[in-house]
Amino acid sequence: MAQKFKLKSAYKPAGDQPQAIDKLIKGVKRGDECQTLLGVTGSGKTYTMANVIQEINQPTLIMAPNKALAAQLYREYKNFFPDNSVNYFVSYYDYYQPEAYMPNSDTYIEKEAMINDEIDRLRHQATSALLTRDDVIIVASVSCIYNLGIPWQYESSTLHLSVDQPIVRKDLISQLIKIQFERTPGELVRGKFRVRGDVFEIMPASEEMIYRVEMDNQKIVGIYLVEPLTRKIKEELKEALIFPSKHFVSTMPEIKRAIKDIKTELKDRIKFFEKKKLYIEAERIERRTRFDMEMLSSLGYCHGIENYSRHLTGKLAGEAPDTLLAYFAGEKGDRKFLTIMDESHIALPQVRGMYEGDRARKENLIQYGWRLPSALDNRPLKFDEFIDRIGQVIFTSATPGPWELKHSTQIAEQVIRPTGLIDPPIEIRPVFDKMTNYTQIDDIIAEVEPLAEKGERVIVNTLTKRQAEDLNTYLKKKKVKANYIHSDIKTIERTEILMDFRKGHFDVLVGVNLLREGLDLPEVSLVAILDADREGFLRSETSLIQIMGRAARNVSGKVILYADTITGSIKRAREEVERRRKLQQAYNEKHGIEPKTIIKKIENFLDVENKQRK
Repeated sequence: MAQKFKLKSAYKPAGDQPQAIDKLIKGVKRGDECQTLLGVTGSGKTYTMANVIQEINQPTLIMAPNKALAAQLYREYKNFFPDNSVNYFVSYYDYYQPEAYMPNSDTYIEKEAMINDEIDRLRHQATSALLTRDDVIIVASVSCIYNLGIPWQYESSTLHLSVDQPIVRKDLISQLIKIQFERTPGELVRGKFRVRGDVFEIMPASEEMIYRVEMDNQKIVGIYLVEPLTRKIKEELKEALIFPSKHFVSTMPEIKRAIKDIKTELKDRIKFFEKKKLYIEAERIERRTRFDMEMLSSLGYCHGIENYSRHLTGKLAGEAPDTLLAYFAGEKGDRKFLTIMDESHIALPQVRGMYEGDRARKENLIQYGWRLPSALDNRPLKFDEFIDRIGQVIFTSATPGPWELKHSTQIAEQVIRPTGLIDPPIEIRPVFDKMTNYTQIDDIIAEVEPLAEKGERVIVNTLTKRQAEDLNTYLKKKKVKANYIHSDIKTIERTEILMDFRKGHFDVLVGVNLLREGLDLPEVSLVAILDADREGFLRSETSLIQIMGRAARNVSGKVILYADTITGSIKRAREEVERRRKLQQAYNEKHGIEPKTIIKKIENFLDVENKQRK
């Protein structure tokens, strides 16, 4: 097989990396379904996996537990593989309120969502790359297990235009509309086209470039790639592929068949409600569904169309939806690809919980006549369906979970850091000192000032979003340059906050979960964990090790745990860190290595503009 992936890096494998790379490659080649890379923070797990990707030479899906980490990984893999197609695929909602019904208060909440246009473009870029290339890496969040239409319908609906191709002007217009493009006489944006005489200008959903198609005498005479702002021709093309502007594409025959099936299901549902004397529910489902069918019939679309996905795709009740994984596997499901689950101890439980949470909400809507039972089939993959579809997988984590450890045929350890950096020392200080009335917040402020003068950064980890926001406000009142980050911050804005933090625009970053796994911030020399003795998920052994790891990329790194009691989690986390410290110290002494802070170029994670912020 031709070598498709070419890793470019100034580094060579060092420390524990060579044996981990060799072990994992051998595991994939002999057909191991599950393997785990147990790599400590700062040991270069991403570089190790890049070496594996190059050798295995297959399309690769990399899953991360949150959008911020996915963005960081996207940038790292894009730098490692500049000549290959590296893509970013996460949920495109900046705000999402799912449809719901609360029977206790008789409150119906309509679905409300705000779509980020740039993230939508990157999603289309990812799927179109999978359908046209073999050298594809996609970094995704767990949103990749949700319904994404049917790949072969999406692919078969693609317009293939070439010079000298005979085509009638009105046919090209109708074909573009058929694949969800919108005609406009005004500004050209993604998913729209405009026609002036025999000249078509089309902006695909996957890129911010215009395809100019010129016709003469019912034949294409020229195809050009045009820069939208200057209108200059960047390239003359022989052919162009125009993918549908939406992932869910249905033809009119499919819609007519779907409406017929929806009518049958509606009839059965009305009978069910009337038999139980639930006349309000019967009237509600009839009124709502008939309105949706009318919209589908006239426009080919209705609000909440995804709830009819089973009928539109012709799938059977209970059949698994097609997701991004189906694009990887191909129409016949036989294309090989590699899956890497980064920070798997978080990502796997996320996948496991998606289906049940989604089903519980929809069952309420169905029970009270807001949706037909087939709405249950618009869902994420169940855990076992997900495992069946990912093929060979490598889990990576400094703290692998029980599922990975049980099912992996081998664990490749990567405890030694090539940089010689040793896990930071841990100090335990009181949350509150009654004698002096001195609190953990007072102590943090005292620690921040000298570090800020040296150009170093501080991460403060809180238990709640509200606490993070309140602490940020308090720090600013005390003239400390601070900011906060949590899951309510929009996707692109999160990456900008992290970049501003690295650049020194502020000294203290306050956060909750998002400041745990994987984030690479070498300027951070202090990690302070508030209320570390509140035993639970956010202060478990795994969580504490992950949070403390954020200080492991700086030679001056230090961790402060604010705790009035030493919990079991604190004790176990300290013991594991001490074990790793001794291993690294012994390696450094043997090889004469002087630990050095990681020097990492500061660059934007995503190649996008935050238009909402402007």
